[in-house]
Amino acid sequence: VELVESGGGLVQPGGSLRLSCAASGFTVSRAALSWYRQTPGKERELVARITRAGTTTNNDTSGRFSISKDIATNTVYLQMNSLKPEDTAKYYCNAEYQWLTYWGQGTQVTVSS
Repeated sequence: VELVESGGGLVQPGGSLRLSCAASGFTVSRAALSWYRQTPGKERELVARITRAGTTTNNDTSGRFSISKDIATNTVYLQMNSLKPEDTAKYYCNAEYQWLTYWGQGTQVTVSS
């Protein structure tokens, strides 16, 4: 199982980015998939999650971020709109599959003018 994130970078406040997580070794339709983020000195926090039951986002990102998956390309996305400086963090893709948890290497998002 491998998760490879991409799409991070530097963006101005109010801008948008779309993060991608290419999955291999399993089918995204059969896993619970999440995006987390972490800043230095803080715990990793859940940003958004998608399962067969639907999607959830945390209170800080609700209405601005959305998670989706593309079964054809086996990819998970995080669309981030109206970005704020406090969204600056390293973003990680997470998959829960067959009772095991997998992480990607992360991609840095910096929101700054």
